[in-house]
Amino acid sequence: MPKKTAKTAAPYASLTLLNRNHKAYPEHPDQAPLETFENRFAKRDYWITFDCEEFTSLCPVTSQPDFGTIRIRYVADKLCVESKSLKLHLFAYRNVNTFHEEAVNRILDAFVAACKPRYAEVEGVFRPRGGIAITALASYGRKPA
Repeated sequence: MPKKTAKTAAPYASLTLLNRNHKAYPEHPDQAPLETFENRFAKRDYWITFDCEEFTSLCPVTSQPDFGTIRIRYVADKLCVESKSLKLHLFAYRNVNTFHEEAVNRILDAFVAACKPRYAEVEGVFRPRGGIAITALASYGRKPA
């Protein structure tokens, strides 16, 4: 493994969670800010995809748990989102009473605020409750060709 130098560590100095024994889990997504790092390929359009297959939130009416998969696809501009901060942000929804559609849109808003991508979409595929499964898809920006 290459030795870490000041030059190689500098672009990532702002990341506070990665490669740390982090044990404090936020109670709410507002307490879990998304961290970013410089996109070294900002002149190129390319897709980045995150899949969170263990997303949970609470029904706003019954407070029963809801389970689903969140997929985030985006084309970065100047910044990329660091995955551990995203994991903590998404896991913080486990205590939040929210409708599926609201959760998907709130996740997109936080994502866009953090990294200002050229394009982003957040899709939530939620398991059935009461016999109906729900899929919600929210997008931001102009989809690349």
